[in-house]
Amino acid sequence: MKRPIRWVLMLGALGALAMFVAACGSSSKSSSSSSTTSAAVAKGVKGGKLTVLAAADVDYIDPGQTYYTFGYMVNYAINRPLYSFKPDDALHPVNDTAVGPPLVSADGLTITVKIKPGIKYAPPVNRAMTTKDIKYAIERAFSANVPSGYAATYFGSIAGAPTKPTNGVKPISGITTPDDQTLVIKLSRPESAVVTGAMVMPITVPVPEEYAKPFDAKNPSTYDQYAAMNGPYMISNNSTTGELTGRKPGKSIDMVRNPNWVASTDYRPAYLDSIFVEEGNTDATVSSRRILNGQQLVNGDGAPPAPVLKQATQKFPDQLVLVPSGGTRYVAMNTSIKPFDNVNVRKAVVAAFDRNAMRLTRGGAIVGDIAWSYLPPNFPGFEESGGLKPPPEDDFLANPSGDMAVATKYMKMAGYPTGKYTGSEKFLTIATNADPGKQSAEVAQAQFAKLGFKLNFREVPQDTLYTKFCGVPKAAVVICPNVGWFKDFVDPESMIKPTFYGPAILAQGNVNWPQLNDPAVNKAIDAATPLPTGPGRNKAWADINKQIAALAPAIPWVWDKTPLIRSKDVVGVANEYATVWDLSFSSLTK
Repeated sequence: MKRPIRWVLMLGALGALAMFVAACGSSSKSSSSSSTTSAAVAKGVKGGKLTVLAAADVDYIDPGQTYYTFGYMVNYAINRPLYSFKPDDALHPVNDTAVGPPLVSADGLTITVKIKPGIKYAPPVNRAMTTKDIKYAIERAFSANVPSGYAATYFGSIAGAPTKPTNGVKPISGITTPDDQTLVIKLSRPESAVVTGAMVMPITVPVPEEYAKPFDAKNPSTYDQYAAMNGPYMISNNSTTGELTGRKPGKSIDMVRNPNWVASTDYRPAYLDSIFVEEGNTDATVSSRRILNGQQLVNGDGAPPAPVLKQATQKFPDQLVLVPSGGTRYVAMNTSIKPFDNVNVRKAVVAAFDRNAMRLTRGGAIVGDIAWSYLPPNFPGFEESGGLKPPPEDDFLANPSGDMAVATKYMKMAGYPTGKYTGSEKFLTIATNADPGKQSAEVAQAQFAKLGFKLNFREVPQDTLYTKFCGVPKAAVVICPNVGWFKDFVDPESMIKPTFYGPAILAQGNVNWPQLNDPAVNKAIDAATPLPTGPGRNKAWADINKQIAALAPAIPWVWDKTPLIRSKDVVGVANEYATVWDLSFSSLTK
């Protein structure tokens, strides 16, 4: 017998979390700083062109590969997955291309989803999507040609799912399509909560096999520059070949209305006529002031530097939104490279770090609480981990301003009698080239210097940081000072398993940036993954959260709120799931 799943990974049945959603925008009892979010979704007027100012490019247009907040901002405007979130509710997903919630069998091993008929792709594909397209979309994400950062982590329990990236796109036996509107997924183990929770992610955006197959045959796939789109907007393209003429990587993205979009099938109003992403705005001070004083502008991947953020709170409060990110910013240390393979060296670095100085680079207390672990406030497992205070036995986490006495103790325990590193090598560090991340990276460099570490410090665009360096283990990056992880969906597994599980380390698109592969942590994650939603699951993941923090693979420094700014004539609507402006709900005043 089948029953409708109640979105157990979203924890909608838990009263405490439901209370959090109802109070979204107010301060938490365990949080020292307030937040401001869009309390209601403002109704807009149709028409006009909005320009998004960005420092760098999206990571990918290809929905099978994108795994970066800015990539989501664009992808959720041009594409539609099975389920997604209304702007003001990051907890309860709504039907997107799906007709209703997924149905899960009594044994938890079969998931059935029905989709809406008549949702058509933009030119040149033009036909209506089918469940065969979703089947292919999931299968291609397991290919080495289309490296996904999360396919194996969240969808690895599908029967027949590859255990390692395949050579080309291969069928997965556990995914079937009895008809064009029905998708059936059979699991090899009862992890339906994870699989259904992850159906809000771009992996369920349909990909037409007959169109994408030639692109996916190449390694890497070239579909990124030819992607088919089914959302209210599309990137301008060649109507015959599908090539994205409106995308100039590193320069701009030009989005226009999808002529095949049918409003009656979608909950998005899609007010704007067109959206233009202007990239290369690496001077965040200039771009932020341009937005606040200009017209028809919003920020994209960049955040206003601390001085501009302060100015915005004082002079432009109605043009600023602070959205709880549901995540943690941290400095990753490569645990596979000496001397950072030594846990005592890593503890020394964490102890020495002035995490408050790091937070000041993004605006100080207004942007969030100083972090010590990887489950953020108002999230399942946070209070069970100890809330804002680290475990008393982890003395290296105790002082957010840094404690050189504790740092010296751990360096001596690691075999450095002077309490400082005595080697001569410089450690490859890849930092973002735009503020405020650039400033954060520079502060991080100074913290490593306290203990004698010299860094080979390189600055690159943020998308390059992920796609070419920190997300590619063979690049042998030692320090990644500008990484952060934010919720895929509201469950502690989504915060910890992709980022600290040894088997999740990928050759491309890797998000386990410290490359932590600790047997005890891996074993604990394996045990916690199938647990049912509830206090027991939260407690298990909270214990893993503390276990990872005790290994010091990174320096967590803020559980932040994302500052979004807009021009005065923009009716900006923030999406609390993606923590970016929702381009399908935002509009202009005239």
